[in-house]
Amino acid sequence: MASRPEIQAPPEIFYNDVEARKYTSSSRIIEIQAKLSERAMELLALPDDGVPRLLLDIGCGSGLSGETLSENGHNWIGLDISPSMLDIALEREAEGDLLLGDMGQGLGLRPGVIDGAISISAVQWLCNADKSSHEPRLRLKAFFGSLYRCLARGARAVFQVYPESIAQRELILSSAMRAGFAGGVVVDYPHSSKSRKEYLVLSCGPPSVSSAVPSGKGEDGESASDDSSGDEDNRTVSISDRHRPKKKQKLNKRGKGREWVLRKKDQMRRKGNAVPPDSKYTARKRKSRF
Repeated sequence: MASRPEIQAPPEIFYNDVEARKYTSSSRIIEIQAKLSERAMELLALPDDGVPRLLLDIGCGSGLSGETLSENGHNWIGLDISPSMLDIALEREAEGDLLLGDMGQGLGLRPGVIDGAISISAVQWLCNADKSSHEPRLRLKAFFGSLYRCLARGARAVFQVYPESIAQRELILSSAMRAGFAGGVVVDYPHSSKSRKEYLVLSCGPPSVSSAVPSGKGEDGESASDDSSGDEDNRTVSISDRHRPKKKQKLNKRGKGREWVLRKKDQMRRKGNAVPPDSKYTARKRKSRF
C-alpha cells in the first residue's frame, strides 16, 4: 500500500521536478495513460458529428491524457495542482489551456460552458487529509458541486479512479450524487487483479436514457453484463440514482402555543384582516375524537 503515490505525499509535493519528468518519460506510463484516456473518451459518449467540444481534463499532469482529447479533435482545459507537471506540459507544447489549481477548492469556471470532463487517476487524492484544514467530505463536496455547475446540462464526466477501499469508493460516489449527478461505477475486467480498472461515469442534469451507466469490459474485451447477485467488490456495474437529501426542518417540540396564536391574530388585525374573536378555546388542542 505504501507504493500508492497519494499515501506518500500531497500531489504538489510528490510530483516535483524529478518525479514529473520521470513520469512523463516512461514509455509504459505513456501507453497506460493513452489506453485509460481512450476508454474514458468512449464512456464519455460524445456525439459523433465532427463538432469539436470543450472538455475538461482534471488532474491533467503533463498533458498525456490531453493528447488523446486533441487527437479526437476536441479543445480542452487542463487543471493540475503540480507546477512541475504543468511546466513539462508547456515544454511538450500541449494543445490545451493549462490551469494551476486545487480541485478540492472547487473549479473556477463559468456555469454550463464545459461539454464533458475526464480525469485519470486523480479524484482519489481528495480522500486524503494532507493538511490540518483538509476535510475529505468538504473537499469532495466543493469539487463535485463546482463541476456540476460548469458542465452543460446532459453532459457527462468520466473519472478513472483507484479507490483504496469500498468505503472510499462509496464516499466518492455519494458525494457526486449529493451534488446532483446521476450515474455509477463501471468496472472493466472485474476478476483480474492486474487489468481491473474502475471508472466513475456521471451525467449532469435530469435522469434520462443518456444517463444510463454503460457496461464494463470482460476478460474477452467485450461488454460484460451487470451481475447484481455477486459481491459488491466484483460487481461489473454499480448504479446509483441521483439523490438530493431534503433539508431537515427544525421542529418545536412544544408546538405553537396560545401566546403564539394570539400574537399572530393581533398581527392580522393590525393589517385589517377579519379575525375571529379570542376566547377560552383559542389555541386549545382538539381531542382525537368527540
